[in-house]
Amino acid sequence: MISATIVELAVFAQAYFIAAWATDGDETPLDLHAFTGSWIVHPAELVVFISALFAFWGVWRWVGAGALLLLLGTVQILLAPPDEDPASGWVHGLHGLLAIVVLVVAAVVQHHDMRLLRQRALPPAP
Repeated sequence: MISATIVELAVFAQAYFIAAWATDGDETPLDLHAFTGSWIVHPAELVVFISALFAFWGVWRWVGAGALLLLLGTVQILLAPPDEDPASGWVHGLHGLLAIVVLVVAAVVQHHDMRLLRQRALPPAP
Protein backbone atom coordinates (compact mmCIF):
# COMPACT_ATOMS: atom_id res chain seq x y z
CA MET A 1 0.00 0.00 0.00
CA ILE A 2 2.79 2.41 0.87
CA SER A 3 4.64 1.79 -2.39
CA ALA A 4 1.46 2.29 -4.42
CA THR A 5 0.91 5.58 -2.60
CA ILE A 6 4.48 6.61 -3.41
CA VAL A 7 3.78 5.88 -7.09
CA GLU A 8 0.65 8.03 -6.98
CA LEU A 9 2.31 11.00 -5.29
CA ALA A 10 5.41 10.83 -7.47
CA VAL A 11 3.32 10.73 -10.68
CA PHE A 12 1.60 13.93 -9.55
CA ALA A 13 5.03 15.46 -8.86
CA GLN A 14 6.18 14.40 -12.33
CA ALA A 15 3.15 16.06 -13.90
CA TYR A 16 4.01 19.26 -12.04
CA PHE A 17 7.66 19.08 -13.13
CA ILE A 18 6.84 18.51 -16.80
CA ALA A 19 4.31 21.36 -16.76
CA ALA A 20 6.92 23.65 -15.19
CA TRP A 21 9.40 22.65 -17.89
CA ALA A 22 6.87 23.16 -20.70
CA THR A 23 5.94 26.64 -19.52
CA ASP A 24 9.40 27.85 -18.46
CA GLY A 25 11.85 26.01 -20.72
CA ASP A 26 14.38 25.63 -17.90
CA GLU A 27 16.01 22.17 -17.89
CA THR A 28 15.84 21.69 -14.10
CA PRO A 29 12.17 20.60 -14.00
CA LEU A 30 12.81 18.16 -16.87
CA ASP A 31 15.74 16.69 -14.93
CA LEU A 32 13.55 16.41 -11.82
CA HIS A 33 10.84 14.73 -13.92
CA ALA A 34 13.31 12.14 -15.23
CA PHE A 35 14.89 11.61 -11.79
CA THR A 36 11.51 11.09 -10.12
CA GLY A 37 10.48 8.55 -12.74
CA SER A 38 13.74 6.64 -12.75
CA TRP A 39 14.58 6.66 -9.06
CA ILE A 40 11.22 6.87 -7.29
CA VAL A 41 8.28 5.77 -9.48
CA HIS A 42 9.76 2.78 -11.27
CA PRO A 43 11.47 1.27 -8.19
CA ALA A 44 8.22 1.74 -6.22
CA GLU A 45 6.34 -0.10 -8.99
CA LEU A 46 8.82 -2.95 -8.64
CA VAL A 47 8.27 -3.02 -4.87
CA VAL A 48 4.49 -3.14 -5.44
CA PHE A 49 4.93 -6.17 -7.71
CA ILE A 50 7.32 -8.01 -5.37
CA SER A 51 5.06 -7.26 -2.39
CA ALA A 52 2.01 -8.51 -4.28
CA LEU A 53 3.90 -11.65 -5.24
CA PHE A 54 4.60 -12.47 -1.60
CA ALA A 55 1.43 -11.11 0.01
CA PHE A 56 -1.08 -12.44 -2.51
CA TRP A 57 0.54 -15.66 -3.75
CA GLY A 58 -2.28 -17.74 -5.15
CA VAL A 59 -4.60 -14.75 -5.55
CA TRP A 60 -3.43 -14.19 -9.09
CA ARG A 61 -5.74 -11.26 -9.78
CA TRP A 62 -3.84 -9.10 -7.28
CA VAL A 63 -0.44 -10.45 -8.24
CA GLY A 64 -1.47 -9.57 -11.79
CA ALA A 65 -2.40 -6.04 -10.71
CA GLY A 66 1.11 -5.57 -9.33
CA ALA A 67 2.61 -7.03 -12.51
CA LEU A 68 0.36 -4.81 -14.64
CA LEU A 69 1.55 -1.73 -12.77
CA LEU A 70 5.19 -2.66 -13.37
CA LEU A 71 4.55 -3.54 -17.02
CA LEU A 72 2.65 -0.31 -17.73
CA GLY A 73 5.34 1.71 -15.98
CA THR A 74 8.05 0.07 -18.06
CA VAL A 75 6.20 0.62 -21.35
CA GLN A 76 5.46 4.18 -20.29
CA ILE A 77 9.17 4.84 -19.77
CA LEU A 78 10.01 3.34 -23.16
CA LEU A 79 7.58 5.76 -24.82
CA ALA A 80 9.40 8.83 -23.50
CA PRO A 81 11.06 10.79 -26.29
CA PRO A 82 14.85 10.39 -26.41
CA ASP A 83 16.85 13.56 -25.83
CA GLU A 84 18.70 13.27 -29.14
CA ASP A 85 15.58 12.74 -31.32
CA PRO A 86 12.37 14.12 -29.80
CA ALA A 87 10.40 13.58 -33.04
CA SER A 88 7.21 11.45 -33.27
CA GLY A 89 5.17 13.50 -30.84
CA TRP A 90 2.10 11.39 -31.56
CA VAL A 91 3.84 8.23 -30.33
CA HIS A 92 5.62 9.92 -27.44
CA GLY A 93 2.34 11.48 -26.37
CA LEU A 94 1.44 7.99 -25.14
CA HIS A 95 4.11 8.51 -22.46
CA GLY A 96 1.85 11.07 -20.78
CA LEU A 97 -1.33 9.12 -21.41
CA LEU A 98 0.09 5.97 -19.85
CA ALA A 99 1.13 8.01 -16.82
CA ILE A 100 -2.57 8.51 -16.13
CA VAL A 101 -3.18 4.77 -16.50
CA VAL A 102 -0.27 4.03 -14.13
CA LEU A 103 -1.79 6.46 -11.64
CA VAL A 104 -5.19 4.74 -11.84
CA VAL A 105 -3.74 1.22 -11.45
CA ALA A 106 -1.64 2.36 -8.47
CA ALA A 107 -4.77 3.90 -6.91
CA VAL A 108 -6.71 0.65 -7.37
CA VAL A 109 -3.90 -1.36 -5.74
CA GLN A 110 -3.64 1.13 -2.89
CA HIS A 111 -7.41 1.13 -2.32
CA HIS A 112 -7.52 -2.68 -2.27
CA ASP A 113 -4.64 -2.89 0.19
CA MET A 114 -6.23 -0.26 2.46
CA ARG A 115 -9.48 -2.23 2.51
CA LEU A 116 -7.60 -5.40 3.46
CA LEU A 117 -5.77 -3.60 6.26
CA ARG A 118 -9.05 -2.23 7.64
CA GLN A 119 -10.63 -5.69 7.59
CA ARG A 120 -7.71 -7.15 9.53
CA ALA A 121 -7.72 -4.31 12.05
CA LEU A 122 -11.41 -4.63 12.90
CA PRO A 123 -12.43 -7.30 15.42
CA PRO A 124 -14.65 -10.05 14.02
CA ALA A 125 -18.39 -9.45 14.32
CA PRO A 126 -20.08 -11.47 17.10
